[in-house]
Amino acid sequence: MPELPEVETVKRGLSRLLPGLVMTKIVSDNPKSFPNAEHDVAQFLLGAEIIEVTRRAKVLLIELSTKYSLVIHLKMTGQLVYRSETVKFGAGHPNASLVGELPDKSTRVTLDLSNGARLFFNDQRKFGWVRLIPTVEIPQIDFFKRVGPEPLSEEFTWQVMQGRLSRRKNTNIKAALLDQSVLAGVGNIYADESLWGARIHPATLVKDVTDNKIKLLHKALRDVLQLSIDKGGSTDQHYVDAEGKPGKYLTFANVFRREGKACGRCDSIIEKSRVAGRGTHTCPVCQKLTS
Repeated sequence: MPELPEVETVKRGLSRLLPGLVMTKIVSDNPKSFPNAEHDVAQFLLGAEIIEVTRRAKVLLIELSTKYSLVIHLKMTGQLVYRSETVKFGAGHPNASLVGELPDKSTRVTLDLSNGARLFFNDQRKFGWVRLIPTVEIPQIDFFKRVGPEPLSEEFTWQVMQGRLSRRKNTNIKAALLDQSVLAGVGNIYADESLWGARIHPATLVKDVTDNKIKLLHKALRDVLQLSIDKGGSTDQHYVDAEGKPGKYLTFANVFRREGKACGRCDSIIEKSRVAGRGTHTCPVCQKLTS
């Protein structure tokens, strides 16, 4: 599953390419990938101009001039690939479809654009989807009603973070960070990295995390997410940036996938365990678990 920096990387790339273009044709081979009524597609998608590409949590939104939006979830193996005579951009699961001839056997949706380009939604495992939804109704979708605040927004202060985490006060801090109803878009990589940055053991109960540690965690989380965006996302196996280049973040990671290597802060050996049902990376000295 992509995390916030990877989807933000996709959004930024498509934002340079799509606004101002008009949807002229749509082809889809799978109703699970494109679960939209033919009438709605004809009336609200075909002939619509792309106004803006945005992101909420791990979901992409392409806003249209018809007051509808394409809501896109890449899930595990989704790709968005833009092709014109002069420009080839791809983002998503890094397999041959990013650079090969399209459409191919993984192509689920093909959108023809007014400049002669095409936008392909590819998805090997068919978990992702492209939904056409009235823009005004998007905030009422169950996912968007439940999802927590954006951790990089100006409104996301440490006090807001403290209030959100307190909803899970009797669970461990890593589980709380991974809960999308607590915070939007944070996954395993960035939970581990931010907890290392704040010197908090992932198994620490939320109620045992002091205000000072919350402040440190707030800064560490925002710093690590911004760093990853600046580096084009993580180099985890599923995501590349909007030019098809692998993200570079994990080359700068401090603990994630560094088990058996020295901590960059104290030279202790990074350990891997299981917390919140996920592989978890910690420094046994910097992140001691206290009862």
